Amino acid sequence: MTFSDNHRTALMELLRWRRDVRHFRQDSIPEHLLGLLREAMELAPSVGNSRPWRVIRVVTPAVRAAVRAEFERCREEASRRYDYATRAEYDRLKLAGLDVAPEQLAVFTETDPVEGRGLGRQTLPATLEQSTAMAVHTLWLVARAHGLGLGMVSILDPEAIKTLLNAPPSWRFSCYLCLGFPAFEDDTPLLHRQGWQSNTARPWETR
Repeated sequence: MTFSDNHRTALMELLRWRRDVRHFRQDSIPEHLLGLLREAMELAPSVGNSRPWRVIRVVTPAVRAAVRAEFERCREEASRRYDYATRAEYDRLKLAGLDVAPEQLAVFTETDPVEGRGLGRQTLPATLEQSTAMAVHTLWLVARAHGLGLGMVSILDPEAIKTLLNAPPSWRFSCYLCLGFPAFEDDTPLLHRQGWQSNTARPWETR
């Protein structure tokens, strides 16, 4: 397969417009589109073809409310670790789309998958988490290509979420995702716009 300049330009645009979305519309996502996203994750690279990602679609209102409460508990705890000025900035940030996003996905990593038979992870077990991260990134890009936005909720206690969702013992919590149509589109990261931190150039080093 030979890719054209148009393909390459579109890919760079997709990467630029892939933003961490916090503001969603309430419109539901068609099931066929969710199916396409599941297929996309299955195309993600994984070390040794281990395919360790496990996804729970969180739909029960009571469970969602419990996740929301856990987020608030963790957010408040994190807030107390900042000095007064930084805490004020932190408290102004929109850190989650849990109240509006129509789809919520809890992503875990199977720590001892049968798939792959251990290839590539015997000396570097972190490759399992890296494989899950690549699957999430693949989901993120394809979701954006279909006009969807995705936001990652990282202010959650992993063990609390694992218990709440009754995940198997061998699953390690990786991330919690909010998915839906964005309330607005922006190619500038939200944290840049709100003055939290901008990107800095990172040159490749030579040894």
